[in-house]
Amino acid sequence: MDRRSFLAGAAALGLAAPARAETVKVRIGVGGKPLLYYLPLTIAERRGYFTEEGIAAEINDFGGGARSLQALIGGSVDMVTGAYEHTIRMQAKGQDVRAVCELGRYPAIVIGVRKDLAGTVKSAADLKGRKIGVTAPGSSTALAVQYAMIKAGLKATDAPLIGVGGGAGAIAAMKKGEIDAISHLDPVIAKLEADGDIAVLIDTRTEAGTRALFGGPNPAAVVYTKQDWIEHHAVATQKVVNAFGKALKWLATATPEAVADTVPPAYHFGDRPLYVQAVRNSLESYSRTGLPAQDGMASVLDLVRTLDPELQGAKIDLAVTFEDRFVKRAMG
Repeated sequence: MDRRSFLAGAAALGLAAPARAETVKVRIGVGGKPLLYYLPLTIAERRGYFTEEGIAAEINDFGGGARSLQALIGGSVDMVTGAYEHTIRMQAKGQDVRAVCELGRYPAIVIGVRKDLAGTVKSAADLKGRKIGVTAPGSSTALAVQYAMIKAGLKATDAPLIGVGGGAGAIAAMKKGEIDAISHLDPVIAKLEADGDIAVLIDTRTEAGTRALFGGPNPAAVVYTKQDWIEHHAVATQKVVNAFGKALKWLATATPEAVADTVPPAYHFGDRPLYVQAVRNSLESYSRTGLPAQDGMASVLDLVRTLDPELQGAKIDLAVTFEDRFVKRAMG
């Protein structure tokens, strides 16, 4: 029997070897990977969901979300895990950037003041002139504290914002007294709280805290990319979203201890029990469906317009800021 006849017969009997799925390299940008804001990315990576989907994920960690966005626009990354508001800003500037999966349904950002100033700085209205640490200027942590200041009757420019990064540098800046207040995320916030370094003013790790600041839901971290990349890499986009969908489903039932076991030990900042508590504080904030609420999208648009006068008159179609077909397929 010749080779062709053998293969034809084997195929008919279902004996042919399955076609090997081609692995696709995707460069993903993130602005502070150890932060719990981006936990679904680390879960997808560490639990092997990218590999299962045939994705070779090259993760590039930047100092803040604004820098991840710059990397996407500049072409050095293909996709970003970052704040949903960046899609709105880019649409207003004529850049077709779209989210494809919601990761966080609440911002999980906490605004706190240095403990020795707690008697003087009791609300966002008292932040005028205070040095405020954020992951990076222009990032979601910066926008959240500026929005809180505006709601309290101040201007967004009434306090200087200091970029302190996403990890140990942020903790050190507060402990050394280099900043007066901080707008940041767990586990940085959990560490500062546990050590008695800050008093919390605003907490959006929960639904109640998010509603208190934003008046309703407020989608936070998403996976976003350029529309032309989606068009040319629809299969890869689906595979990436599938991996994130698996991470969200796992997080929906995971214990804080299981999360701590999954992430790199360096994420614990040398205190595993504290990291477990930080995860417990934040688990409510992760998306259950991968889809943002419509009123939440409108809330983010209001935030962006409040902070950027140039966008107040811009026509922005929220429908094009989120491409939902991939996550609907991934989440079933």
